Amino acid sequence: MSSKIPASHVRIKRAYEAPSPEDGERILVDRLWPRGLKKEALQLTEWNKALSPSTELRHWFNHQHELWPEFRRRYAAELAEHADQFNALRERANKGVITLVYSARDETVNNAVALRDYLLSPAGLNVQ
Repeated sequence: MSSKIPASHVRIKRAYEAPSPEDGERILVDRLWPRGLKKEALQLTEWNKALSPSTELRHWFNHQHELWPEFRRRYAAELAEHADQFNALRERANKGVITLVYSARDETVNNAVALRDYLLSPAGLNVQ
């Protein structure tokens, strides 16, 4: 898919923040369920584990800022293995607002931030 997604169509939000009507479709992009939260509280449209980093990558990265560039490269490679689901997500974002829900404490260095960048890049997963 080559069309550019409007940046306003792809939002990110911590699972511990209250859902709002402006969130559009809420998609959990973590492999693990957020601790202490009930399914009803998240008001998810979908939980897509295939779009989350593998357990091995998540453990390796451990939210260490110095590993961020390499994490992004490895995560992009994993997402490429699920191109059908990634492209379906791009299509949904083209049509309307989606919110990538994550549970990491770090709001600037996490898989939802990387995934949003990949979605908004005209090149898709070819993000450096």
